[in-house]
Amino acid sequence: MTVAPILDTRRAILRPHVRADFDVFADMWRDPVVTRHFGRSFTRGESWTRFLRSVGLWPILGYGYWAVEDRATGDYLGLVGLADFERDIPEIAGIPEAGWVLAAAAHGRGLATELVAAMMAWADAAIDAPQTCCIIDPGNQGSIRVAEKSGFVACGRAPFEGGETLVFKRPRGALPDR
Repeated sequence: MTVAPILDTRRAILRPHVRADFDVFADMWRDPVVTRHFGRSFTRGESWTRFLRSVGLWPILGYGYWAVEDRATGDYLGLVGLADFERDIPEIAGIPEAGWVLAAAAHGRGLATELVAAMMAWADAAIDAPQTCCIIDPGNQGSIRVAEKSGFVACGRAPFEGGETLVFKRPRGALPDR
């Protein structure tokens, strides 16, 4: 069974999720600062489904989501990873989709860029896909900057969950914008 490999960055450890992460995970998904670009916060039950999905992607796809652990404190800071959520967005069908969500306390420190860079380096080496993608709420300027710094290029908009989302794609091996 495939599980998330451990990846190290300067400030964090990307590792498999464990049951002990769930309470902080659920609190993060209830936080309106974290979920403002998702349209709503999520209940504990909805968060449990998201948590299981993060773990369950690995044995099915060979990739999925990592837990982000603060290297200095051991605190759970959020999650980053790749998925195929079978979204009804033709522009991204069959393309591994990158995503990242960090607890509010981790915002604004450049940590997401560091984590996405590690994730994409792993993806370039481990996933046999010519490109990856991500979708971002048009109002989420922070995540748009992270995507662009990580080699993703905006390629249009798509209808999504009653609104619109920006679609980004990144060719395999694209160098980050430094």
